[in-house]
Amino acid sequence: MATIRRFKAMDLFTVNNINLDKYTETYPLGFYLSYMSQWPDLFSAAESAGGRLMGYMMGKVEGKGELWHGHVTALTVAPECRRLGLARGLMRFLEDASEKTYDCYFVDLFVRPSNKVAVRMYETLGYILYRQVIDYYMGNGVMPTEYAYDMRRALPRDVGGKSVVPLKHPVSIEETFF
Repeated sequence: MATIRRFKAMDLFTVNNINLDKYTETYPLGFYLSYMSQWPDLFSAAESAGGRLMGYMMGKVEGKGELWHGHVTALTVAPECRRLGLARGLMRFLEDASEKTYDCYFVDLFVRPSNKVAVRMYETLGYILYRQVIDYYMGNGVMPTEYAYDMRRALPRDVGGKSVVPLKHPVSIEETFF
C-alpha cells in the first residue's frame, strides 16, 4: 500500500531510481526546489509503507482568466512500482487541488506521443488531445526530437468545456506560454 504525501527536500536524494526512465525529464536541483517553494501542495510523492519513494509528481498553477489551470510538469513512477495505480492517484491529487483549492478551469500536461502507455492512461483519466506542439522535446542522444501532445481535462468550473475544444493545427513552443 502506498501513501500520497507532499514531496520533501530529502526526497531529492532518493529519486535516482525513478528518474532513470527514458521518458522522465531530469531537472537541475534548483528547479525542483523552486516548485517545492512555490507550489508545495502540488508537488507530491507516492511512498511505500516502508518509507521508500515509489513515484512523484510536480505540478503548478498558471494562466489568467479562463486560461487559469493546473499543470502537470512531471509525473513518474519507478519501473518496479508501475501498474499499481500510483500515477492515477498522483493525478487525482493534483486535479483535486486544482479544482478545490485553486478553482482552475482545466488541468493540462505535455507528453511524448511515443510514450503510448502514458497517453493511454491520460485518455482513460478523461484527458483529450488539445493540440500538438512542434519540436517540444529536444533530442538528447537517447530520445529523438519530438513534438508533444498537449492534453487537457476540463474541471467543473469550465461549464461549457471551452478549454478542451481541440485545435486543428500544430503550434510552436512560443504559442504555449500563458
